[in-house]
Amino acid sequence: MCVKIVQVVFLISAIMAMSPEEKSKLRVRVLDMFKHGFGSYMKYAFPADELMPLSCKGRYRGSEPSRGDIDDALGNFSLTLVDSLDTLAVLGMFDEFEHAVRQVIQHVSFDRDVIVSVFETNIRMIGGLLGGHISAKYINSYHPLRLSWYRDELLVLAHDLGLRLLPAFNTSSGLPLPRVNLRHGIDLTLSKSDRERFTCTACAGTLILEWATLSRLTGNYLFEQYADRAMSYLWERRHRQSNLMGTILNVHSGDWIVREAGIGAGIDSYYEYLFKAYVLLGEKNTDYLARFQEHYSSIMSYVQQGVAMVNVHMHQPYRLAKNHMDALLAFWPGLQVMTGDLKPAIELHEMLYQVVKKHKFLPEAFTTDYRIHWNSHPLRPEFVESTYFIYKATGDPHYLEVGRTILNNLEEHARVPCGYAAISDVSTGQQEDRMDSFVLAETFKYLYLLFDTSPHRYIDVDQFVFTTEAHILPLDLFAFHVNETLQKEFDRQTLLSARLYEQKNLSLTERFNEKRAKYNQCPAMDDQFQSHQYKEQLRRNIRGDQDMTETITTTSAIEPEKRSKNESHNRLTALEFSAVNPDHITQLSNMGIQIQTMTDGRVQLIHNSATAASHEDAEDGLLFIQEMMDMMKNINGLNPTSSESNYHVPLSIIPLIDNTEEKRHSFAVGSAQFGKQLHGKSGIFAQLHVAQPFSACSQLFSSHFLHSRIGIVRRGDCMFIEKARRLENVHAIGGIVIDHNTSLKSSTNGIFSMTGDGNNDVHIPVVLMFKEEAFHLLHLLTKYPNLIVYVGDERCLKESFYEQLEVLESLVEPRDQITNRWIYGQMTLFEKRSTCPMVPKKLKGFEQKIQSQPEPIDTPPIVQFEHFTDTNNNKPVDEITSQLFASLNLTTANLGGQLHNIEAYRSALNKVVRAAIVSANQSLAANTTATQNQEQEVEIPVIIEQQPLTTTMDTREYTEKRSESEERN
Repeated sequence: MCVKIVQVVFLISAIMAMSPEEKSKLRVRVLDMFKHGFGSYMKYAFPADELMPLSCKGRYRGSEPSRGDIDDALGNFSLTLVDSLDTLAVLGMFDEFEHAVRQVIQHVSFDRDVIVSVFETNIRMIGGLLGGHISAKYINSYHPLRLSWYRDELLVLAHDLGLRLLPAFNTSSGLPLPRVNLRHGIDLTLSKSDRERFTCTACAGTLILEWATLSRLTGNYLFEQYADRAMSYLWERRHRQSNLMGTILNVHSGDWIVREAGIGAGIDSYYEYLFKAYVLLGEKNTDYLARFQEHYSSIMSYVQQGVAMVNVHMHQPYRLAKNHMDALLAFWPGLQVMTGDLKPAIELHEMLYQVVKKHKFLPEAFTTDYRIHWNSHPLRPEFVESTYFIYKATGDPHYLEVGRTILNNLEEHARVPCGYAAISDVSTGQQEDRMDSFVLAETFKYLYLLFDTSPHRYIDVDQFVFTTEAHILPLDLFAFHVNETLQKEFDRQTLLSARLYEQKNLSLTERFNEKRAKYNQCPAMDDQFQSHQYKEQLRRNIRGDQDMTETITTTSAIEPEKRSKNESHNRLTALEFSAVNPDHITQLSNMGIQIQTMTDGRVQLIHNSATAASHEDAEDGLLFIQEMMDMMKNINGLNPTSSESNYHVPLSIIPLIDNTEEKRHSFAVGSAQFGKQLHGKSGIFAQLHVAQPFSACSQLFSSHFLHSRIGIVRRGDCMFIEKARRLENVHAIGGIVIDHNTSLKSSTNGIFSMTGDGNNDVHIPVVLMFKEEAFHLLHLLTKYPNLIVYVGDERCLKESFYEQLEVLESLVEPRDQITNRWIYGQMTLFEKRSTCPMVPKKLKGFEQKIQSQPEPIDTPPIVQFEHFTDTNNNKPVDEITSQLFASLNLTTANLGGQLHNIEAYRSALNKVVRAAIVSANQSLAANTTATQNQEQEVEIPVIIEQQPLTTTMDTREYTEKRSESEERN
């Protein structure tokens, strides 16, 4: 019996394994793919920066319509060629490499009046030139006849470009400005502008590898000194309790503008460079490793939820910042492999692979339930990168199959006659006229190495560190010396730079007078990892469409003390808490938690760590809040079948738009604890009207416009139930309350239910909608004045549609233009049933849209309290306002791309409200009497909070989203 089992296991392993011949064929396929992409660039685009694969031409800076910040990577300096240099070498295309080096030397110059991104120019251009220089020296040392003419010209170009970027560091903080003019440096007036004063953590913290290498190879210590100073300043700006970093900060003051902490866009390569700086620069720079370890422990404590890696607030680490992840975090499993933490690397990679299998590519952003949030894919390399490093560490043939899937999808969906086109919509396969330089520099390089049967075929990559752009930098930097004449020239320029930037002469010989040992960090391998069955079991735990945040992982990383620190003493738990127990109130106060009752009956739990009795008590408070959130999620203490539990389940507002070009919308809303409940039953279909006055805290004017419609009002000035009573008094059939609290929105996973005053005398359904979603809904109402919406349980949408066909038909085409408002109000129509409904032609478009609506997935429950954590030096109002604006997704209602700051957003929101009123009035005017048209108009109160802040998203993710929006508009 045992023998049979062994034979079965052996057979399974044999089936999973990929033969060397098959692996070699895949390597050759990747080589052919790279040649197709690179050859197309050289044929149709060179010396342009990028290839436009659908147009079969080059993209020059300024010659094509602007794509916004994304074009800051371009400088008319043959970006794709420079970025691809060491890929040619790694793939063994030595003839093409030698020709490419000659082309760069002949055509590339940086004396240009062009403003470029410091971050992108460093990782792509300086990194590409250094990778090309190192490859040229390496190839010549093993093949003396090749590149015998090369005299370090690429290093000279890299040094020149580095000097042109140095003016960006002329700041009091030491953080570089996000952009610099290659010819004129920095305009100090411009550097204080909104566009230039903010930078991302990754933008300022992704220099040390390239700049330290440049310093070691040329002797110009300024590069490494400035990059290290920026890294040190960022480290000092971390939150001292959570050890997490935000995403956007002010270059001049160091103040955080966006305090979202994660591992994705805006921060990803900062963590990568901390660890790799230790690997490259040796054990004497142990502060890099110590910093990384502190960050890593916090990330695995707070950012990792289940197997998902979600953004949290750096100063409130138990508070979710968004419910989606971006594609850039796919590098993380590869970095975890290098640190030796293989178990969570395998689990996270498998989760990402499930998303890839579902959508063919990794969308730019996706939710924790595997749905698309942003649907583009520019052929990014991060997932391929992690696949390569995990395969290299484990040898598990599963990752070769993952690579095969990636390869086949690229060939089937991205290959075009003139290269490889980015995917603008992964759900439809629509292509975009774009091929970023990183496709050749990274994506194909990692794919090739994954299938390379002989790892040291051309260049021994084990002797190099890969930068974030996959350029190779040698672990032994001093093996690549330059000739004496060139060294003297570098020394002369270093002295000039020191006088310019430091205003003092410094001894060059004191800077680098010793060789520093370099160590390669090897993965920590347990015996169990020799078994592919064990790794398969880890991956099997991740598969399926369950919510990523609920997946149980087996992280073997540095276990943080925060999780167990407070378990040794008795602490009040959320389950034990009673609001009428004075001792419990005192204990909460000691933990920094205050209880406040709002005028609308809602209870707030406000946690301020600065008011806690001790640091330990503050951490107890965080744990208590987390327990309370978990308890509310699970709806503990409520009977799931009771009507009370319905208050904790979000409803939806779904606009019905018979327009094939208009995408589907579904807005999550919170229900009221009073009035008609719509959970688990038919919802209502109706048209909308904005109430006047907007607050609905006094008598409503133009009440006939609200008759049998859903009234839209804003939150504040009176209780929710008072607004509902006034809407019901004018015969509205429902109400939508727009929340105006800038600290709250549904995307933060906090949908609040509305409480009453104990007198449940309201019979219409009322829901609470957050400002972000309301902006979209009002914008749609402006475009479609007769907009019909469904309010209710999204799971009942289709059933409700067929049950209420007569109601919908009367809304689309009223039988009597004079008395149509009474037709709307025939409530008996809601109760009609039809066993075989015949859908009228006028409703066929709605039916098609509804039928194509994906099945809803259970959404997170409603949380009935607020949670804020702050320290003495924080600015909560400004901070929350900036965070709100930074995380808004206004791509469908961006009013021509003019929403650059929170003040513009507030103004635009009020304009949309006014426009919705005007459109509704004009639409109804034809069906009302002249007297009704002359009724009083009331101004809408404009809500202005505090001095607004502006943000600039200097990352690939945000700039690409904005450029896509501008192109659509």
